[in-house]
Amino acid sequence: MTELAPERKGKARKVKTARSQKLGQPVRSGSMYRERRDVLPQTLTNASQERDTQTPVEPGGRPQLSPEALEIAETLRDDGISIPVVTGTVRLADLILVTGAALLTHAYFTGSIAMDLVSGGLLAAALLFALLFFQAADAYQISTLRQGLAQLGRVAAGLTLVFGVFAIFRATTGIGTAGSEVWLGSWYAASLAALMIWRLAVYASVRHWMRAGRLERRAVIVGGGTTAGELIHDLETQPDNDIRICGIFDDRGNDRSPPNVAGYPKLGNIDALVAFARLAHIDMLIVSIPLRAEKRVLELLKTLWVLPVDIRLSAHTDKVRFRNRGTSYIGAVPFVDVVEKPITDWDLVAKRVFDLVFASTALVVFLPVMIVTAIAIKLDSKGPVLFRQKRYGFNNEIIDVWKFRSMYADQTDHLAKTAVTRKDPRVTRVGRFIRKSSIDELPQLFNVLRGSLSLVGPRPHAVNAHTNNATWDEVVDGYFARHKVKPGVTGWAQINGWRGEVDTPEKIQKRVEHDVYYIENWSILFDLKILFLTPFSLLNTENAY
Repeated sequence: MTELAPERKGKARKVKTARSQKLGQPVRSGSMYRERRDVLPQTLTNASQERDTQTPVEPGGRPQLSPEALEIAETLRDDGISIPVVTGTVRLADLILVTGAALLTHAYFTGSIAMDLVSGGLLAAALLFALLFFQAADAYQISTLRQGLAQLGRVAAGLTLVFGVFAIFRATTGIGTAGSEVWLGSWYAASLAALMIWRLAVYASVRHWMRAGRLERRAVIVGGGTTAGELIHDLETQPDNDIRICGIFDDRGNDRSPPNVAGYPKLGNIDALVAFARLAHIDMLIVSIPLRAEKRVLELLKTLWVLPVDIRLSAHTDKVRFRNRGTSYIGAVPFVDVVEKPITDWDLVAKRVFDLVFASTALVVFLPVMIVTAIAIKLDSKGPVLFRQKRYGFNNEIIDVWKFRSMYADQTDHLAKTAVTRKDPRVTRVGRFIRKSSIDELPQLFNVLRGSLSLVGPRPHAVNAHTNNATWDEVVDGYFARHKVKPGVTGWAQINGWRGEVDTPEKIQKRVEHDVYYIENWSILFDLKILFLTPFSLLNTENAY
C-alpha cells in the first residue's frame, strides 16, 4: 500500500464545514492527498444541517440531490487514475529505457544492434537486477514517485548497484569479461541519463495528478452516527491510507444520525446516494453499519449492488481479525469485501487495447460492406444513411449510438417509444435485410473507437425501452446492474439467442441474467470466445426483424 508522505502526516485539512467553522475546529484529513480546498465545498450552511433524510424527487421520479451534494459531485467528475497502472507503466518504461540504451550504445561501438551471447546475457541480467534493486529501493511506491530528488537518488543507486554487480563478477570470476568495458560504461551513462529524464517527467505527472485529486480512492460512507465517526477516525490514523471520504449518506433522520460526522456532511439518503454515484466518479462505498444488523445491511446491498463500485462492510466495530480471501484491510482497519468493481486497473487497459485493435481491424474488413449498405439505403428511400439513438451507457450515462438507418426517415423512432415488430411497416426493404443480418450495427464500431462502447459487453438498450408499458428497470429487479461496464456491439446474451424483439418480461429477464453473468466472469479469453461465436449466432434470425 502507498506510504504517506511525511509532510502530510497529521496535517489538519484546511477546508471546514459549516459546523466545524462555527465551532472553530478544523476537519481532520481523511486522505494522504487531500489538502485541496474543493474536497468539500465551503458553501455548506446552517440550513444544510436542518435537512432531513427525505430526499426531494424530480418530476421523472429520480432523487433530486441537495445543492451541497451536487457541488461535491461536480468536483469528482474526473476519472481517477489507477495506481497499479501507474506503477506498472513506470516499471515497463524503466526496462525499455535500459534496453534501448544498451542497443543504441552497442550499435554505436559495433555498428549493429545485434548482440552476441555474452552481451545478450548481460542485458537480460541487467533487466532482472534493475527490477529487483529498484523494487528494494521503493522506487515504485507512489510516495517515492511524488518526490523529485529522493526518487532520482533511489533510481541512480539501484542502477549503480546493477553495474557494480557486473564489475564484481568480472573481477572475481571472469564472467562477462568478453563484454567491452567501454560499451558497459557508455551503457550505464546512457541508461542513467534516460532514467533521470524519465523519472523527472514521472515526478511532474504524479504531482499534477495528486493536486487534481486523481491518485486516490474516492469513498462514500453509508450510515452515520457514532459508528461512522469511529470508522473515519480509524481511517485517518492509518499511515498508508489512500481513501478520500467524499460524504455520508444515511436513511435515518437527524435525531438518530447527525448532519455532520467528524466534520463530513450528510448529503442525503440511500436513494440520493445512487443518484450521487451516477454523477460523481466514486470508487468505493463503505457501509459502516455493524455486521450484526443483517437485515438492514441486506436491504442496503439490494439497492447499491447495481453501482459500478467496490462495496465493503466495515468490521472495525466488531473487533475481529480476518484471514479469508473475502476480506481486506486499509491499514489496520478490517473490511468485508461484498462487491468488487468489475474490470479495473490493467484489465481495463487490456480491454481498451482489445477494443481498439479488433474494432480497427473490423472497420477495414467491413468497409466495402458499409459502403455498399450506404449506397443501398440512399437508393431505397430518402433521408440520411445513419441513424442516431439515445441509449444507456456505462453507469447509466446517456450516449449516442450510431446505426445504419433501417426505417423510413419520417418514421424513425429516436426515443424508442414503439418497438419494432415482425413486418413492421416503418422498416424499409433494405432495412429488413440489414436488421436481420445485423449489418445495421456496423457503424457502432466508431462508437467503440470513441470509447462510448466496447466491442463486447451488454448491448446498449434505448432509454425508453419497455415491455407491456413498463420500462425494463421496472420489469427486472436489479436491471441497472448491467450498466456496471461499458455496453458492447455484441454480447453473451446475443450469442445465446436473446436478440431481437422483447415482447415478454421473460425475454428481458434472460438478457439481464446473461449480461450479469458476463460481467461477473469477464476475461479477455471470454471476449474472444464471444467474438468468435458472434457470426454463427447471426445465422439464427428468428427474433431479428
